[in-house]
Amino acid sequence: MIRPRTIVCGLSGSLRQASWNRKLLRAMGDHAPGNIELRIFEGLDQVPLFNEDLLGDEPAGVAALRAAVAAADALMIATPEYNGGVPGVLKNALDWLSLPRGSSALHRKPVALVGATPGRLGTARSQFELRHTFIFTQSAVIPGPEVLLSFAHERFDADGRLTDPATVDLIERLWEELRNYTRLAEPEVVQHS
Repeated sequence: MIRPRTIVCGLSGSLRQASWNRKLLRAMGDHAPGNIELRIFEGLDQVPLFNEDLLGDEPAGVAALRAAVAAADALMIATPEYNGGVPGVLKNALDWLSLPRGSSALHRKPVALVGATPGRLGTARSQFELRHTFIFTQSAVIPGPEVLLSFAHERFDADGRLTDPATVDLIERLWEELRNYTRLAEPEVVQHS
């Protein structure tokens, strides 16, 4: 029996092209196990502010986001921490994704959280807030290990590659946990000879 490739949709909570969280998300992809493919969604800047009047006739950016998350087996979020909390652009995307209730693209989907910041707390507060957000969608947030990358400016080289071995170890352990969470939902494919 062969297990199919696991697809993980990656979202960065920062729109800045050179953000630490985009770099961290790329590092997550670089260290993903061979049977996991991280597909980074790059269109959060095309998702308008959440407006219930648009439900059912949603803008193209929302449809693209929904499709990317729905097509994935799990979600990987790299979140900055703005003013001690979740960035508005990320919360806005999750508000769109949370509906329709009970059958949203997030419903019961495994979610892994990571975050990078030049500050000292490593996005602990924004990750804590995000865990509460996923209660509504009954998403299984991986409990750990927590990837809380502080002093991010010291952890990447000039080419944007992660150089911190301790963080690489945490990333590899987090991937293993995410794979365990998604494995139960993966259908087994029998290969006939």
